[in-house]
Amino acid sequence: MKRVLISGGARGIGCALVEYFCARGDEVVFIYRQSEAAAEELCERTGARAIRADLSDAAQASRAAKDAEAMLGGVDILINNAGMAQIKLFTEVSDEEWRRMIDTNLSAAFYLARALASGMINRQHGRIINVGSMWGKVGASCEVHYSASKAGLRGLTMALAKELGPSGITVNCVEPGVIETDMNAALDAKTREELCDATPLCRMGKPEEVAAAVGFLASDEAAFITGQMLGVDGGFAI
Repeated sequence: MKRVLISGGARGIGCALVEYFCARGDEVVFIYRQSEAAAEELCERTGARAIRADLSDAAQASRAAKDAEAMLGGVDILINNAGMAQIKLFTEVSDEEWRRMIDTNLSAAFYLARALASGMINRQHGRIINVGSMWGKVGASCEVHYSASKAGLRGLTMALAKELGPSGITVNCVEPGVIETDMNAALDAKTREELCDATPLCRMGKPEEVAAAVGFLASDEAAFITGQMLGVDGGFAI
């Protein structure tokens, strides 16, 4: 049984991650920012425990990490899934919107990894999996700040892999494509159809498929894999 901390765990891919690791018998704590009702329902259904925090704030992220370590008795697997998106011309993105995007999608992962690294280093074992996006690889028009934040996760992943590898800690990144989440449900039918047409497998992915990829990278079978980006995008970013 592993001790797992998942950020952004209340909905979408995060919810699927909580369900996946609970189903395999792990002890799970997840962090959420505002979806309180969804978080409570997920805890009741899976047995996971939840912490409410805004991870874009360094102090709250540090507190959440310490609380999770106390609840679990240490963290073996950290999954940085917290994120947000926005479709907007980059010339219209405000300074505050830029900062919020970078802090939520990139800085939060840094804050949690920094807070939990010492425990993993002491145990000479750990797994850190960042949930990025195919747009961090290929870029998305009208999602410049989102694409930049997810591209930053690629650099964070590779650099941390080099720094933490000698301590027996692997760091990898899963990059989902167009996934059936509440975020993408807001897209109009034509846009959804166009995205499916641009995907070689001709469909949207499922949150459970992303969770399975994360689960593999968190497993003992992936012990010699680090610093890698695993696309779960149906071939979109080939």
